[in-house]
Amino acid sequence: MQLLISWAILSFAVWITAELLSGFHVKDLGSAFVIAAIYGVLNVLLGWIFFTLFAVATLGLALLFAFVTRVIVNAIVLTITDKISDALKIDSFGWAMGGALMISALATAGDLVLSMLF
Repeated sequence: MQLLISWAILSFAVWITAELLSGFHVKDLGSAFVIAAIYGVLNVLLGWIFFTLFAVATLGLALLFAFVTRVIVNAIVLTITDKISDALKIDSFGWAMGGALMISALATAGDLVLSMLF
């Protein structure tokens, strides 16, 4: 059940991000659910690999700046999601960074609100 709730929160975060950022485009709310599923799976499969590569390539500085590194990794995963899905269109990597930051903030806020309610 927790997985479905997290998926719904992430889907709404993707949709709200598309509504607020002009360089981040989602076809509709239904497409946001598909994008969230693809993004979530790619993040689980590839996110840790990219994070580890950044940590090794920067001789550990990526671990010091884990928040910034995580946003960059999420932007890369969003860009990959854009390439394999017709439902998402991101104009540039800068918009992917902004989208990653906003999606992370909205999803975290949604999780916090739900944890306070239940």
